[in-house]
Amino acid sequence: MTIPRRRRQATPPPEQLTQLAEFRYRLRRFLQFSESAAESAGISAQQYQLLQVIAAVPDQESSSISYIAERMLLRHNSAVELVDRATRSGLVRRVADERDLRRSVVEITDHGAQLLTKLVEMHLDEIEQVGPELIAALEPLVAVSTAGDRGSSIR
Repeated sequence: MTIPRRRRQATPPPEQLTQLAEFRYRLRRFLQFSESAAESAGISAQQYQLLQVIAAVPDQESSSISYIAERMLLRHNSAVELVDRATRSGLVRRVADERDLRRSVVEITDHGAQLLTKLVEMHLDEIEQVGPELIAALEPLVAVSTAGDRGSSIR
């Protein structure tokens, strides 16, 4: 069996690699903050994200397991497990869907809402501090992308 050779792609300019690495670093630092903040509040980072997803459901949607799985980039069964853990922790509850009584939707409890409010405030304070650095790291990448001149791509 013959294995086709891959064409060798030139690497992007070092400046772009540096910019991408800087953006990833800044983003990861914010995500690390988010994980630590959630843990300091007594919940996991995924539980905080779950609360955000449910609280931000658009009017035309419902906070079904399918919707949660889609928004959190999870498999359906992983979303079910996450909701089960959050239910046991008193953060959310399942209720009958008023539009379709065969299924349930997930709602935030008062305890979950209190934690969400606290964590959102902490995150907004952090964004106020690190947002300019994050934007500064992203801007050169967006400028290159919108100019359509990315140089060579890595495949």
